[in-house]
Amino acid sequence: MFLALGATDEEAAIVTDGLMTASLWWHPGQGQGLEKFFRFYRQIKNGGIVPNAPMQWVREGPSYALLDAAKGFGYVSAHRAMARAIEKAKVTGVAMVGVRHSNHFGIAGYHALHAAKNGLIGWSFTNAKAEMAPWGSAQVVLGTNPWGIAIPRKDTHAIVLDMALTMSGKGMMRWYMNEGKQMPDSWALTPDGAKTTDPAAAMEGPLLPIGEYKGYGLSLITDVLAGVMTGSLFGLKVFQDESHHDVGHVMLAIDPGAFMPREEVDARLEQLIAEVKGAPPIDPARPVILPGEVEFKRMAQREQDGVPLSRETVEGLRGLATELKVAFPL
Repeated sequence: MFLALGATDEEAAIVTDGLMTASLWWHPGQGQGLEKFFRFYRQIKNGGIVPNAPMQWVREGPSYALLDAAKGFGYVSAHRAMARAIEKAKVTGVAMVGVRHSNHFGIAGYHALHAAKNGLIGWSFTNAKAEMAPWGSAQVVLGTNPWGIAIPRKDTHAIVLDMALTMSGKGMMRWYMNEGKQMPDSWALTPDGAKTTDPAAAMEGPLLPIGEYKGYGLSLITDVLAGVMTGSLFGLKVFQDESHHDVGHVMLAIDPGAFMPREEVDARLEQLIAEVKGAPPIDPARPVILPGEVEFKRMAQREQDGVPLSRETVEGLRGLATELKVAFPL
């Protein structure tokens, strides 16, 4: 379907891999899997995403670079940025690459894992549409501004922390609303600043940050680095117009071997993990787990049993496949 919309082979492969990873990892209510295709379709049609965009490296040094994404696919610009960060970090020990004039880059952990698969620690973050209020206000100014951090382990899955800087997102709230369920009152406020467990009452209100004022601070700093510093939009302007999202990303790659022999790093990491996982659980049925374990377990189960899709998503994809003259086997 991406090829039919004008994407190159490379772009189609990267974005498809990203969407499928999200489909395998995440809860359907988070809306990052195949249901994200509809936004990509609209943006390609309205010029918000430019297939085969003329991306350019506009600044570069031994341990840094800045990529102008030229309104291309966010997944692709972030993938190229992390690839450049990996390349540089293998020489300098650490590298930071920014991206400007981009689009939604999918799940942050996907790009961080790109570095971990190459033996490096990866850290990816992006700014996003204003949905969080500064602490003490009910007016949205900042985004969920998600982070992905992946730490490679020897002969097993990486530790992957993938999180928004809000307690939850509008996608999960919408899922709770559609399911007729109440949400935790720590997720969002009503437009007038009141706590609520009713997702419908909070859909037009601000999302609440993780850790209260601490999450607000992290979101602000993320927008400084990904928005202000890269030359993309930020605050109230980023991600507002589907034909011009102008999102900014930052990719960091760190070589653990720059600090001590890699074998020593690996041994120390496994010692820490053993201590963490050895902590007695409050509920014996719910042992302590590492960031990313739930996602990798879910991925293994779905690779065997299939990915759950809503009827709405299936019918929407069927309609687009007919329009684009692409076979639809579901």
